Amino acid sequence: MLAANQQALGQIWPFLEAGELVLLDWLPWNHTFGGNHNFNLVFRHAGTLYIDGGKPMPSLIGETVRNLREVSPTIYFNVPAGYGALLPHLENDEALAKNFFARLQLIFYAAAALPQDLWDRLEATALRTTGRRVPMTSAWGATETAPLATAAHFSIDRPGVIGVPVPGIELKLVPSAGKLEVRVRGPHVTPGYWKNPELTAAAFDADGFYQIGDAVRFADPDDPARGLLFDGRIAEDFKLITGIWVHTGALRVGALAAASPVLQDCVVAGEGRACAGLLAWLNAAGCQRLTGAPSPRSLPDLARDPSVVEHVRRAFAEWNAEKVGSSLRIGRVLLLEDAPSIDAGEITDKGYINQRLVLAHRAAAVERLFAKKSDPDVIVIDGG
Repeated sequence: MLAANQQALGQIWPFLEAGELVLLDWLPWNHTFGGNHNFNLVFRHAGTLYIDGGKPMPSLIGETVRNLREVSPTIYFNVPAGYGALLPHLENDEALAKNFFARLQLIFYAAAALPQDLWDRLEATALRTTGRRVPMTSAWGATETAPLATAAHFSIDRPGVIGVPVPGIELKLVPSAGKLEVRVRGPHVTPGYWKNPELTAAAFDADGFYQIGDAVRFADPDDPARGLLFDGRIAEDFKLITGIWVHTGALRVGALAAASPVLQDCVVAGEGRACAGLLAWLNAAGCQRLTGAPSPRSLPDLARDPSVVEHVRRAFAEWNAEKVGSSLRIGRVLLLEDAPSIDAGEITDKGYINQRLVLAHRAAAVERLFAKKSDPDVIVIDGG
């Protein structure tokens, strides 16, 4: 599985053979992205790996910034939360940006869809710093696929494109609840779960395709070669009380872009409710840009700042005005006064928010969000 992954990467990224590979990477080796993908990539191409002690969290992003002053990577791997935390520093520190982009050949994001706002700001910062665009790309897979299954190894101009199957991989697209469920088969895929034949049997369909639980759609229905778009997790979607499906993946990405730059991440709630709502975490650096505050402020303070609250209210009122149908509209928002908890499993090792677990862990916040008598901290949009 691991050898097949690296062979596929070598075929789709031939530029790796032509120059030096330098990574600065915080992604943990116990996770398939940081370990199987990135760590093995350095071995395969005799590169250099600098271990970053930072993480995309307010208390640790400073360590990443310090390291990037010393190391100029040739490829930079991160998750959307990581780019969201790093971008304000790149935008406001010319010397840091020059060192970051000096040798950069590729910007890679994975684990979740990158909001369009972050894509645009990364591109603008690269252009302003170097006069050139640095290609941005993504891929898709899972621990069970070692992890690479698809990749956008061609020019793309927007986030969300996960590309086409890499060499040796087959995909099957199956209609499911109004979406296309994607299944995968190939030498990259695990033969099963250790000493668990029942789980193994349930994970594969009759044709031997691994049932990963994700959905996709075509970037261009008339041209499959332009790749697939990630369309969320089948298990995370839910129905409103009206029976209408809410597709959380697309709604989350759209919401983060609409409220830029103040939101770091969010989860979509509303199963069995009259409207969809958000539990949202603030981006302290983005809020500081909005408010013009001279010094950092606490998250509870920012969550109650009138200018932040009004920005969120206005952003989603404008979002709703452009949308048709309750499944696309956001009725309520609760700004959380803390950060996602790694210890509670709310954020995974790769920085991805676990939607289902957050909603279960923060059930009391969900009740506050949808209470008949509105909580003073809940931002009600369009009578939601």
